Amino acid sequence: MKIKGKVVVVTGGANGIGRALCQRFSQEGAKAVAVVDINETEAKAVANEIGGFAVQCDVSKEDEIIHMVNQTEAKIGPVDIFFSNAGIMADGGMEASNDLWQRAWEIHVMAHVYAARAVIPHMIERGGGYFLLTSSAAGLLNRIGSSPYAVTKHATVGLAENLAINYGDRGIRVSVLCPQAVRTAMIPDLNSARSVDNLLEPEEVAETVVKSINEEKFLILPHPDVQTYMKRKVSDYDRWLSGMRRLKQRLQQR
Repeated sequence: MKIKGKVVVVTGGANGIGRALCQRFSQEGAKAVAVVDINETEAKAVANEIGGFAVQCDVSKEDEIIHMVNQTEAKIGPVDIFFSNAGIMADGGMEASNDLWQRAWEIHVMAHVYAARAVIPHMIERGGGYFLLTSSAAGLLNRIGSSPYAVTKHATVGLAENLAINYGDRGIRVSVLCPQAVRTAMIPDLNSARSVDNLLEPEEVAETVVKSINEEKFLILPHPDVQTYMKRKVSDYDRWLSGMRRLKQRLQQR
């Protein structure tokens, strides 16, 4: 799908990858870009920068997503491309609080479900559309020291697969973005496990996303090595788990 002339929505659009996506979509000639974020002030700053439309929304609440979609379509037209990008960091293991586990579930899973419910039926009625979700390489592999994050990001990938299977023959294109380390506020400690591999700038991720949308690729991997790691994981799960435990030990010794 070409982005030029399309109405695009990006959640979590005020910072990091989301901000870079909004900028890049605007550069590609999108008809309009809705910058959606829980922080209205920052969303407006990005919208003003690109000539877009800012909407304040807590994506963990279905009624707010429905209102945001209705507001966007009334203001700038039917949504052609919806990028469900908002996310949070959720560090800790099984001992992490129930509140953190629940929040990660709400943002990394249910927010995507709510968004899909709000836009996909209308996209089908209009003959098609594009729905994208941001997961993480942690959703394909895993993440040391961030159980709520890794588990819910796995669920994001599963949801994306399910949407592609169920709606791919009804004109809905689905992609899932799975980056490793990206220089955003979610990586305050560059010596952590989140920055073991090549650290990308948000703009580099956005460039990969645009290319992948043009090619309608399901799996978007800004870090190509992730595919190699996936192959190693599924070819010998026990060996891969042993390697991850060794990596954990090395990180704990730093």
